[in-house]
Amino acid sequence: MSLFLFDTDLLTLNSKGHPNVRARAAAHEPEELVTSVLTVEELLTGWYTVLRQAKNDQQLVAAYDGMTFTMEFLSRMRIVSFSQDAAIRFTAFRKARLKIKTTDLRIACVALEVGAKLVTRNRADFEVVPGLELEDWTIP
Repeated sequence: MSLFLFDTDLLTLNSKGHPNVRARAAAHEPEELVTSVLTVEELLTGWYTVLRQAKNDQQLVAAYDGMTFTMEFLSRMRIVSFSQDAAIRFTAFRKARLKIKTTDLRIACVALEVGAKLVTRNRADFEVVPGLELEDWTIP
């Protein structure tokens, strides 16, 4: 069985019904599609920010609705944790001075540890990670 780990951007596109992403996801068994706890962190942090910035009840209700939708969507996916092995790999890559953002590198390390292809359209950042397989599902 192949594993495909969604980064934050592609998971968001999938949840919003992007036609190409949805079609590619539908071609796989649900257990093949995973995301990382780092993506969960990024999504929740985004919603917490929106909630804190809400200026009226309408904005607050919309933010909580968005957060609820996100949590329900995530509840249907396997979420892969940032393991000790991923942390060791992360430290080794940091020592090698790869030019990549911290969270992106952690996501990449999770994908490598579970043997997943990373589903992303952010090739420019992720392609610096040795051994990481990338797929962009936004392209037909």
